[in-house]
Amino acid sequence: MKIKNNVIKNEKGFSLIELMVVMVILSIIILGLVTFFSGGVRSWISGDNQLRSQREARLAMDMMVKEIRLGKSVTGTSDHHSITVVIPALGSDSAYNVTFSWSGTDGDPLQRVVNGTPNYLLTDIYNINFGVKGNRVDILLQMDLDDDGNPDISLNTDVYLRNSMMP
Repeated sequence: MKIKNNVIKNEKGFSLIELMVVMVILSIIILGLVTFFSGGVRSWISGDNQLRSQREARLAMDMMVKEIRLGKSVTGTSDHHSITVVIPALGSDSAYNVTFSWSGTDGDPLQRVVNGTPNYLLTDIYNINFGVKGNRVDILLQMDLDDDGNPDISLNTDVYLRNSMMP
């Protein structure tokens, strides 16, 4: 400590306790900011995943609706998890079969089979129900993205066969 012109100057600097108090305060502020921003990032990722899944579900539903409308007949199963559509081939009397099916197990994919060749349309299926009533098919599609036992995405539509031979 120096005395110059009746002014006392402290040239020691900061004490260890003062530095530790500042470090604790800054740590609390930084921890709060990191928590805030990481929560925002998690929310953004979750929303992005749900948007992507909704888009994929809508595309799968549109594909099913398009093919069912082209059908001349449709048959469903008793568990309502599968239908087979007979679609007439253009310019001939022949036809081909398209089957949409789901195993009934939560999380299993929706499968599309054309004349015995399978491919997957959509994953994370929670429930799909094909209700066949004459030349009308009611489709209920539900997806569970976070495995909490509740559907996160639910799509529902009615489709009428345009080439139907049914009454």
